[in-house]
Amino acid sequence: MLRTLFLQAPSFDGFDGGAGSRYQAKREIKSFWFPTWLAQPAALVENSKLIDAPPAGIKLAEVVAQANDFDLLIVHTSVPSFDSDVKCVEAMKAANPALKVGMIGAKVAVKSDESLKDAPAVDFVARNEFDFTIKDVADGKPWSTILGLSYRNEEDNIVHNPDRPILEDMDSLPSVIDVYQRDLNIEDYFIGYLKHPYVSVYTGRGCKSRCTFCLWPQTVGGHRYRTRSVENVVAEIEAAMIAFPQVKEFFFDDDTFTDDLPRAEAIAEGLGCLGVTWSCNAKANVPRSTLEKLKAGGLRLLLVGYESGDQQILYNIKKGMRIEVAEKFTQDCHDLGIQIHGTFIVGLPGETKETLEATKAWARKINPHTIQVSLAAPYPGTFLYDQAVENGWLDITNAELINDKGVQIAPLHYPHLSHDEMFHSVEDFYKTFYFRPRKIAAIVKEMVTDFSMMKRRLREGVEFAAFLHDRKDVTAA
Repeated sequence: MLRTLFLQAPSFDGFDGGAGSRYQAKREIKSFWFPTWLAQPAALVENSKLIDAPPAGIKLAEVVAQANDFDLLIVHTSVPSFDSDVKCVEAMKAANPALKVGMIGAKVAVKSDESLKDAPAVDFVARNEFDFTIKDVADGKPWSTILGLSYRNEEDNIVHNPDRPILEDMDSLPSVIDVYQRDLNIEDYFIGYLKHPYVSVYTGRGCKSRCTFCLWPQTVGGHRYRTRSVENVVAEIEAAMIAFPQVKEFFFDDDTFTDDLPRAEAIAEGLGCLGVTWSCNAKANVPRSTLEKLKAGGLRLLLVGYESGDQQILYNIKKGMRIEVAEKFTQDCHDLGIQIHGTFIVGLPGETKETLEATKAWARKINPHTIQVSLAAPYPGTFLYDQAVENGWLDITNAELINDKGVQIAPLHYPHLSHDEMFHSVEDFYKTFYFRPRKIAAIVKEMVTDFSMMKRRLREGVEFAAFLHDRKDVTAA
């Protein structure tokens, strides 16, 4: 077996490369997701090592110094980070010319040929669901026999092997907890709306929803929710409790954990017996009866993608959500004491100045505990990307999705709505939501009753102020 290094490469300060199906970028408050998509194949490869450079503050020189310790390098990449990731690969190859380098991630899954042509230092990319593809490479199997692999042969020609069948037996994947314990400092991972320290895992892959902008289901995970057994999930959390007794919350990062309600209820029952606090991604249509069972089993918070308060925009992006259903769901959560972190997207097809104002007002009306506001990001491989190219909404100069500081730009524009208007509306969205007496009073009450929360909110306030200040010096696109 090849000595294998799994790497989230050094990047922009505060860059969250492990954001999975969400947006890889710097956040308004410094946040880092666990690199689960690297940890999962790392768990399959014996004696491997995982380095997640951005949250650990590891610089390029420190990574390059370890180049000769390995035979194989696997780098997770994305559209925003691809250029800087390639520079890291080149530096590693310069230090160890014998090093074989592969890339994984949605970027290379959908642009395998283009990625290899743009990065001569990269030897191969693993397409689609890549866990066992990488294991085959690390096991030393001939590359010509490995499904899901695109590679350079000895003649320097690019070869694309047949696709690997989608993984059906999700319980065949080993737990990532041992990799987390071996290679990561969990205190490095911080999400503003989760208790700290937290640990996140996936209990399944794929999402039944067809949202046109969402990256992972359209490129890697698919639209069928394939899940681990209830017993497998509960056993992993039990093991994590032993490995990380300091953890205050577990987060299930499945695109939509509530896609399978009976299973979610069964997992909640098992977690209730363990006495853990947990949170997950959910769609704004979970019935009250299920919410009651999840709450009884230790659920604290739901991360909910509302996206917009305009019904036509929700139709345009195939969200499959009715405004009135989302409102009832949100009220049910308020009644039951389940917190919500609501996410919204500015600049989706159909966006106007009027819909922007309507969404801001709707966010204040339903009043989730916290919010995140992102700019619509047309990633290659998504319906939104194809739609934007076809309609001329995306300029090629803006297709990298972030600027040279790692800050999200407004890549789309419409005849009636410019880059600048969308970019600056994000700041206004945050201000109109948080800078109002009702929300300020709730935050102050939270801080007064919990000293750890006071320290946390004060730190976040400083970071958020810096975020607003930095945006004044950033062009929209």
